[in-house]
Amino acid sequence: MKAMLLRVGIDTGSGGTLGPIFKDGSFEYIPIPEGYLSEEDKTYGNTIGRKGFPLSTYVSKILKDVGMHFDPEFKTYTYGDPTSKRSSLLRLQKNDLLVFYAGLKPYNQKKGEAALYIIGYFTVKEVIDFNLLSTEEREKYCNRCKNNAHIKRMEILGEEHLEDLVIITGQKNGSKLLDKAIKISEKGSDSIGRPLHVVSKKMRPIFGFKGSIQRSRPRKVKEENVDKLKNLLFAE
Repeated sequence: MKAMLLRVGIDTGSGGTLGPIFKDGSFEYIPIPEGYLSEEDKTYGNTIGRKGFPLSTYVSKILKDVGMHFDPEFKTYTYGDPTSKRSSLLRLQKNDLLVFYAGLKPYNQKKGEAALYIIGYFTVKEVIDFNLLSTEEREKYCNRCKNNAHIKRMEILGEEHLEDLVIITGQKNGSKLLDKAIKISEKGSDSIGRPLHVVSKKMRPIFGFKGSIQRSRPRKVKEENVDKLKNLLFAE
């Protein structure tokens, strides 16, 4: 069994801010802005978060009427990517873990600093490589994964938008958007002293690696550590 960590959600480079985390450890999952034409009708202004407020409460006013790229989505549990991350995603198999983390910052709190937190996970059901599918198979999986942000783009932009797309689906009873986020980072610095987020001392024995996790490239958890990660997630 394998496990992979992947950064998702709004951040300072895509959306200009971080999602909020509250005093009790609960949080709002806020997707990045949608950068393409899409059938997605959810905007930051018309989408109500788990705290009962529009997601526009937590982002810049200029994003209020902007559509969101909901990926991953936790309604039918899909995550898609046509970029260089696809090669890592294709290594996943049924029952592996795809663990999502995001940058969060304390909301309306005088103390506390931004950090990286696990916000949810999929227990893998299927790994779908659209490059290997026939036209009929593509149609079947587009219908099955219709809630995925990349399929919603395809409905406007055409089938060429499916090129290189990999979609991971999660098992309904083994996938979850967490109720409370799990902190996994602490402050560090790069070789020339610039600040960045690194794996916290507490998480190093669980992940089996250390160093920066600031960027969004997938990070593989050592196989001998996967049970420790499962215990952490399933205890939430």
